[in-house]
Amino acid sequence: MVTAKETGDRYFTPEEYFAWEEQQLEKHELIDGYVYAMAGGTRNHSDIAGNFLLIIKSHLRGKGCKTYTSDCRVNIFETSNFTYPDLSVTCDDRDRQSPFFITYPCLIVEVLSPATEAYDRGKKFDLYRRNPNLVDYVLASSEEMAIDIYQKNEVGDWLLRCYRAGDRVELRSIDLKVPIEQFYEDVDLSAPAIDTTAP
Repeated sequence: MVTAKETGDRYFTPEEYFAWEEQQLEKHELIDGYVYAMAGGTRNHSDIAGNFLLIIKSHLRGKGCKTYTSDCRVNIFETSNFTYPDLSVTCDDRDRQSPFFITYPCLIVEVLSPATEAYDRGKKFDLYRRNPNLVDYVLASSEEMAIDIYQKNEVGDWLLRCYRAGDRVELRSIDLKVPIEQFYEDVDLSAPAIDTTAP
């Protein structure tokens, strides 16, 4: 997400935002009435997000849950804010009511980049944690084999679990344990974050 407002000081209602974004070439988040253009990603970002999608969607087949990519908006619980996480999972029937967004995800994944990491760990987590259904908020590095998960326990406290090479990642929300290496399969972590060979 970029820091500059895409449309200056124009204020949007959710209905205006949906109608306006249909005419745009890029995706935008709506935060406190203002729209923000989504930043582009790297190959590593795309590879890691794709691995999460394949592993999680396969695990959930036939279990009544839905897995969504970054094309699906998440409505921040009891607000008019909308974000586009890299991946989200909902098992709540209420999320079948709207064609534009889901509201009750139990799992959200964000693949980190240097430009968005502080926002994803800070304000964005503060927004997401308002959701009573959310159990796992996953932050996956695109520069090293590292996954941090903010996980809500049985009494509602958020605990930070850090996984590195050799660890098995546990997603309590969907009852999944998998080696971290599977999320980084075919990811070139030696490649530079910025393409310095471009003309």
